[in-house]
Amino acid sequence: ATKGITTNVLVGNNERAVLSAAREAESLGYGTIVIGCTVEGEAGDVAGVYTSIVEQLIKQRQSLGSSQRHSIARLPAAVIAGGETTVTLDPSSSGKGGRNQEIGLVAALNLQAKGIRDVVVASVGTDGTDGPTDAAGAVVDGGTIDRIEGEIDGEEEHLSGKEALA
Repeated sequence: ATKGITTNVLVGNNERAVLSAAREAESLGYGTIVIGCTVEGEAGDVAGVYTSIVEQLIKQRQSLGSSQRHSIARLPAAVIAGGETTVTLDPSSSGKGGRNQEIGLVAALNLQAKGIRDVVVASVGTDGTDGPTDAAGAVVDGGTIDRIEGEIDGEEEHLSGKEALA
């Protein structure tokens, strides 16, 4: 019996995904900010950077009547990035959830804490998986935590236990 030959064909990569998302956002009328295709770091820290960019965009929106000399994007805006973030697990952690789910949970908590409601954060894996789960990432907005507070107790504890999949 002969063994079959396997052929692998690369149909996309991180850069293509990011640039395609930027083109689509522009076609929908969004100003785009492409942070890059090589974002790395702890997922929670990266989520903090993303929400800081959102805060700057909100300040820009609030000062539309003043000078736009330091504006970072035409509004409304889409902030797009790609890369490989990480989640460092404590050896005793039994948490489930991946880096994209952690970005989503941290971003949702940050947006809630800052009172930002009109923002959506989507963090997805281009390979269709996120950690040891059947989820491919997370999509949250400024009201996510308010909506789930009655259903899930202790969002902060889920985060510290690396249990973003709840």
